[in-house]
Amino acid sequence: MMLLYAACIAGGFVLLSIGADALIRGSVRLSLRSGISPLVIGLTVVAFGTSTPELFVSLKANLGGSGDIAVGNIVGSNIFNIAVILGLAALIQPIRVQSQLIRQDVPVMIAASLLFYVMVFDREVSRIEGIVLFTLLIGYIVLTIRQARQGGEDELAEEITHHMPAATTRPIGDSAWIIGGILLLVGGSQLLVQGAVGLAREAKVSEAIIALTIVAAGTGLPELATSIAAALKKESDLAVGNVIGSNIFNLLCIGGFSASIKPLRAPDIEAVDLSTMAVLAVLLLPVLRIGMRVGRIEGVLLLASYGAYLYYIWPVPH
Repeated sequence: MMLLYAACIAGGFVLLSIGADALIRGSVRLSLRSGISPLVIGLTVVAFGTSTPELFVSLKANLGGSGDIAVGNIVGSNIFNIAVILGLAALIQPIRVQSQLIRQDVPVMIAASLLFYVMVFDREVSRIEGIVLFTLLIGYIVLTIRQARQGGEDELAEEITHHMPAATTRPIGDSAWIIGGILLLVGGSQLLVQGAVGLAREAKVSEAIIALTIVAAGTGLPELATSIAAALKKESDLAVGNVIGSNIFNLLCIGGFSASIKPLRAPDIEAVDLSTMAVLAVLLLPVLRIGMRVGRIEGVLLLASYGAYLYYIWPVPH
């Protein structure tokens, strides 16, 4: 049975990755046709699109009564984004962020991480708390769009524009990409959650641990692909901006929206999980805000921290 559940998880990852890519492709092209600037699209549409696997998985898990998977996916994804994705990106190409927009978003990510830490510390995020998170997301998006329009072109704008596809004159085709992507995301999340729950029961470990590790790493594949591709092209601002934007969306959008629909209850999420997420977020402030360099040594340390975290939380068989 464990092989069957593992196959369900793998199949879910594939469907989620393809679905997220299709949704982003259609949404970006529709947005370009509407005259929205590539920078605004990159900071909103693309950032949201790469987080859609986490959104669908957490929403499905929460509605199905698996709150530990829903919250574990959010917390684990944020840890994975910083420790693994940024760590690998720094190994490929040392990072120095130039964009003022990203440096401004780092405090937002830290504040969101600390707020989510406080909300989940009692192992429950209520509907009111979910509404607060989602309201903060709307405010963040409005502020980001306003700053992007006032700030003009900078390094991030150039890198995002370079990755934007050309606008098309086929709205029906773009809509088909969006609809198809959503259907794949729904199917992939269903398959992944079923596999994760089954694997946790067969392996006799908590659903929270499966979500914090396997599920989080799998749903982070779109962010991983985007940041690694940007690092290979020496586009540091895009590589880091993708991670920071995704973490903010995970906390405010996925956490907020899921809890607004149904309160999130995660009894098996531990303080060490929340603390690891918050500490990694805070550590990025001196690195990216002050302008210090994220080199290969720092990349190795980030990856090592993730290895240490996995070693600590994963149960040792007796």
